[in-house]
Amino acid sequence: MQCPFCQHPNNRVLESRSAESGRSIRRRRECLKCNRRFTTYERIEYVPITVIKRNGDRESFDHSKILRGIARACEKTGIALPQMESVVDDIEAELQQRSHREVESSEIGELVLQHLQAISEVAYVRFASVYRQFRGIRDFAETLSHLQSKALDPDSADSDSQPAANILSMVESR
Repeated sequence: MQCPFCQHPNNRVLESRSAESGRSIRRRRECLKCNRRFTTYERIEYVPITVIKRNGDRESFDHSKILRGIARACEKTGIALPQMESVVDDIEAELQQRSHREVESSEIGELVLQHLQAISEVAYVRFASVYRQFRGIRDFAETLSHLQSKALDPDSADSDSQPAANILSMVESR
């Protein structure tokens, strides 16, 4: 590792510790020539994931783009940013574990919906309304009905879907 100040190739590691929730190693180093200290990070180099969009265009996977969409869906729901970041990290980790490097944007959208359904019904419906391009109240009612049926299913892990039932009854009464 070359010193960023004097470009001398020899240095020593003073301290190493885990960083970024265990996703990297932070190393504090000291140059053996100029004695200045600097920090380096060691990370796993991931093979880039290519996202195939609805129109056929291809682009690199963008962690921040997914986070923005989730943050928009989670506005005023009380869901903290670290929890949203954790969802995006989980989705990215799942995609990295796959053998193929290309993924349809629709697959990513479905993964986001799976995670949001476990966190917040409101965020789930908001994200679904944009992702699935809802055209009217019927689309919302169908999604709420789906959420309610999952809540009433005794095998379902999430059984606190009372808000979905309340919203659905309001929609159906109109």
